[in-house]
Amino acid sequence: MMNICLIEDEENIVELIRLNLELEGFKVRSFQNGMRAKESIQEVIQFDLIILDVMLPEYSGFDLCKDIRALSDTPILFLSAKGIATDRIHGLKLGANDYLAKPFDLEELILRIHNLVAKKTEHKINNLQIGEVKVNFSSYEAVNTNGEIIHVFSKREIELLELFYEFEGKVISRDIILDKLWGKDNFPTSRTIDNYILTFRKIFEKKPKEPNFFHSVRGVGYRFTL
Repeated sequence: MMNICLIEDEENIVELIRLNLELEGFKVRSFQNGMRAKESIQEVIQFDLIILDVMLPEYSGFDLCKDIRALSDTPILFLSAKGIATDRIHGLKLGANDYLAKPFDLEELILRIHNLVAKKTEHKINNLQIGEVKVNFSSYEAVNTNGEIIHVFSKREIELLELFYEFEGKVISRDIILDKLWGKDNFPTSRTIDNYILTFRKIFEKKPKEPNFFHSVRGVGYRFTL
């Protein structure tokens, strides 16, 4: 049985989620106060998934997310009445795996939970050393040899790095990258990928115009090598 930690202060939402997740076969433990969850953080990080409200009494969900990520890569799904893009981006940069705005569709919430729990069972790389820079896939941070954070990745940047790592040494076409990361229902241009590569070269390459890791393959796409 998978165990879920629900950190939410609205009692009606707690009961709604608890009831439906238990019907799905999950075991649910809830906290309705941010500080109490923080005080029990060693217990919290042992769960298979954490559902975390942003606006909590005494201690915010964003702060709690940072605390959790300092200790664990347990999947985190944010719930929040604040559905604006800046808050979603902030939550994801803090290390959350997903973000769902209130009011939410219950079926969608359950589907997202199943997806996150399924991904947790897959082998995931936690850290990747590229030259003199280490990528932390849990905190979304790029750290140099002095231990300084030199860049905080977006969720899309992390997904692209994971894709390059998966295909390390092989040429990946722009079409494959667009299809895998954006899907067929979105329409970014190949120039979108080029801009990400320029960013990666600035972060990882000593000489961005003479790359050792992120190579352009004319007319096709890119090849990542370690």
